[in-house]
Amino acid sequence: MVDEQEINRPALELRERLEPLYREIGKVLVGQRLLVDRLLVGLLTGGHILLEGVPGLAKTLAVRTLARALQLSFSRIQFTPDLLPADVIGTQIYNPRSGEFSIKKGPVFANLVLADEVNRAPAKVQSALLEAMQEKQVTIGDTSYRLDQPFLVLATQNPIEQEGTYPLPEAQVDRFMLKIKIDYPTKEEELAILERMSAVEPNLAVTAVLGPEDLFKLRDAIDSLYIDEKIKRYIVDIVHATRRPAEFGLDLAPYVQYGASPRATIFLTRGAKAQALLDGRSYVTPQDVKSIGPDVLRHRVGVTYEAEAEDVTPEAILQRIFDHLRVP
Repeated sequence: MVDEQEINRPALELRERLEPLYREIGKVLVGQRLLVDRLLVGLLTGGHILLEGVPGLAKTLAVRTLARALQLSFSRIQFTPDLLPADVIGTQIYNPRSGEFSIKKGPVFANLVLADEVNRAPAKVQSALLEAMQEKQVTIGDTSYRLDQPFLVLATQNPIEQEGTYPLPEAQVDRFMLKIKIDYPTKEEELAILERMSAVEPNLAVTAVLGPEDLFKLRDAIDSLYIDEKIKRYIVDIVHATRRPAEFGLDLAPYVQYGASPRATIFLTRGAKAQALLDGRSYVTPQDVKSIGPDVLRHRVGVTYEAEAEDVTPEAILQRIFDHLRVP
């Protein structure tokens, strides 16, 4: 007889290493457990994260607190309509005395980069992040510079309906592993926020409890988690159902403009493995896929004008797909 506890023991031991991190973040953030879990999924899989919500929901505070609880370098870029690409990646500076150019590296040269209100800058500036996010390098002049590892972009944005924002280019949106929508806190959570944050100078002291080596070990562990062939096929079916829903008996074609890319298949697999580790398991279950699926896919499913007219959201389409497909 297989002892499930024995099988999961390595994953549980690794999961225990994350408890101090949860405790430190909990000193500052009230509630928002799902947000913290998703931030850790991104950190453990090397996937960039896009946080969306109206102003004041602690998006920036959450990312800043995560950075302070880790022994990693951190930089913040406040995206504004007058920001230039050089303000993000850096530039060449001419020295008239020596007649040579020197490189001034931009704030993207950090382990954790907070791109605050990323949709407030024009597309040219947003695209300056593309090479860094995908290739883990930046080109200034004729030279490419490798970025330090781990490297993670955590971008925040206000909903597109807010005044003074620009839609992100599709090529950039697809490079975010997760898009997390943040909602308002409950009454009880908001009361706790009031108690903790109403002081003029609230105590937000956080101790760094994990470093790069710890993260690399956890990433190696995630790679070694078991995922059954049936679950791999389930993941592929989910992604294909966003492209050709009729093949799966779903009447969604009038609402879907385009489906998820193969990058979604990779990210869904990585995310499900990370979710399994956070739950203290050494293997992936279909529920892991269902749990992380909406955050991986919601920004990769384009809806038609007909869907917008009938108020059919990407989340509603994904829910139909998850409800309809047979679970292995």
